[in-house]
Amino acid sequence: MLNFLEKKNFGFMLVDKPVGPTSHWVVGRLRRITGIRKIGHAGTLDPFASGLLLLAIGREATREINQFVKLDKEYIADIFFGAETDTYDREGKITRNYDSIVSRSEIEEVLKNFLGCQKQLPPMFSAKKINGKKLYELARKNIEVERQPADIKIYELEILDYSWPILKLRVACSSGTYIRSLAFDIGRKLNCGAHLQELRRTRIGHFGLGGAVSIDELDENNWQEHLFYKKAM
Repeated sequence: MLNFLEKKNFGFMLVDKPVGPTSHWVVGRLRRITGIRKIGHAGTLDPFASGLLLLAIGREATREINQFVKLDKEYIADIFFGAETDTYDREGKITRNYDSIVSRSEIEEVLKNFLGCQKQLPPMFSAKKINGKKLYELARKNIEVERQPADIKIYELEILDYSWPILKLRVACSSGTYIRSLAFDIGRKLNCGAHLQELRRTRIGHFGLGGAVSIDELDENNWQEHLFYKKAM
């Protein structure tokens, strides 16, 4: 049950992050708007991705942020077939091109293999830490280290549109799922290569984009109107 606040200086906020800024930039922008230093988020988005960020504003809220971090997620992903990149997304360097073209029926058949509980290898270009080092910091130095696969679960994979070389896919999954890795793995399974072209997060738990505000709409006079508070689960 959500209890909306009036003129309080702590709570949670849903923000629709645009393409380009980092999640940390959004936090910094909110710090300037609110004058509050203690702000955190329940799951980052890559700069090229857009969509839902759930932010905790104020010390009282950040103490409860962990209840949101492990919530299931939903995304709309554009997967580009025919080429792999080192980052598994459009911002990386192409490492391999493919000539093969796949049909929708072939894709539908392969997607069945990615439903349910499974192990997923995190990409080298990720914020995951190994021995205190973020993987992307090592990857930028051309250092590749052994990664342990993580337990994830994919609940739904729905094809929204397909016109070679772009597959638009709705993905409902557990927290910790890398959609970039999913795109790469689907391309490998189809033997046509793939990387993530676009990504938009549409849901975190039962929170959807319908309740989110654009960062450009917020200012020092109205930000409190977009807060909600939820007691620890």
